[in-house]
Amino acid sequence: MSIYREYDIRGIYEKELNEESVVKIGFGLASKIDGEYVSVGYDARSHSPILFEYLVRGLNAGGKKVLDMGMVPTPVNYFTNYQIWDGVTPSASVMITGSHNPSEYNGFKITVDKAPFFGEDIYALGRECETMDMPNAVPRDVTKINAVERYIDFLVEEFQHIKGMTEKIVYDCGNGVAGIVTEDIFKNLQLNTKGLYVEPDGTFPNHHPDPSVEANLQDLKVLLEKEGDIGFAYDGDADRIAVLTHKNNIKGDMMALLYSMTMDKPTVIGEVKCSQVMYDELERRGAKAIMYKTGHSNLKVKMKEVNADLACEVSGHIFFKNRYFGYDDAIYATLRMLELIHEGIDLDAELAKLPKVYSTEEIKVETTEEEKFKIIDKVKELLQNPPADFPKVKDIIDVDGVRINFENGWGLVRASNTTPVLVTRFESTSKEDAKLYENSVNSLIQKAKDLL
Repeated sequence: MSIYREYDIRGIYEKELNEESVVKIGFGLASKIDGEYVSVGYDARSHSPILFEYLVRGLNAGGKKVLDMGMVPTPVNYFTNYQIWDGVTPSASVMITGSHNPSEYNGFKITVDKAPFFGEDIYALGRECETMDMPNAVPRDVTKINAVERYIDFLVEEFQHIKGMTEKIVYDCGNGVAGIVTEDIFKNLQLNTKGLYVEPDGTFPNHHPDPSVEANLQDLKVLLEKEGDIGFAYDGDADRIAVLTHKNNIKGDMMALLYSMTMDKPTVIGEVKCSQVMYDELERRGAKAIMYKTGHSNLKVKMKEVNADLACEVSGHIFFKNRYFGYDDAIYATLRMLELIHEGIDLDAELAKLPKVYSTEEIKVETTEEEKFKIIDKVKELLQNPPADFPKVKDIIDVDGVRINFENGWGLVRASNTTPVLVTRFESTSKEDAKLYENSVNSLIQKAKDLL
């Protein structure tokens, strides 16, 4: 059951994701889909085409027909749900990807009826798969579709107004699948670009494809310094982005502030790890800012519920409903950022206007799957009557873990939904207070652990 996660299915090829488990996943999933067609694509990992065949066998055995898009970025997979293919609109899509995980991992990101299939739906599917017999084989029913070409044509048409912009753009695909579409999009828009590690290679020979880790951006920084005005980096399946200028590594919450500048009083959703600066600045501009749970599936569902224009995660998942479909797409986010520059917006100057705060990166605290949520509950309990030397608490937000608002900043403790860790983050208007909040909350976590 460990492969069935909050947002997706993820495990090690052969050991956990093998012929039996994946055929069963396909068969079980088929019963959750009302329509006849499921579009399926996969990333650059060497075992992704093998898992594709296993999944197809299960889906076909469950009565579904498969639209095969081949190797694609995850946003292209999502895109197929909004298109008609020879008179057919898929009722669901499955992306076979290990995202930014090491090369031995793989997994499935599932969309049903244009909505993420996650949480209890995934756990219930897992319980069914654990007890089911292997389904009988049926004739293979697969139709190829050219989703990549359709996606490229769509974005090129949408961004004709930035065609031929002269800024020097550098980017790093990390040998993930972003390069399958970036090259043609940039070429057709006549952009001045230079790319690193564009060829898909599931062994990731140059660096790990996780742009939220500073070490993975070093080659791009060197190229930006020498030859670029703006830099972009993508994760393994191209649903997360990093944006670099000569002065800033712009995180997802600050990207949302920049993107929202050209929107009229938008509704913007951020996760609990986002800076308070983002929420305050959006409200100051007359936008509606909503804080919600971390996780791409959670944010997509919330966006639909409140009809939001934009959503973001600090890690670089950016979701546009404004002029787009409401899913996280790093390629689309790239073009929207270039559009801001084309319109004369100085990214660094806009960021320099914001209040100065001191923020930590995400700090992970090792624990166990069994204890992580219990620790959060115990921390909440302890905060009802905090230690005498604990910083003054203004209020507590418990939409996802515990976000403690102090007089000059905040601290966050939440349980990761995908790994056996607690995630903490701290922010303050002063470096000293940021450290104080970090030390005080860490002491509270330790006390909670001791009491379990």
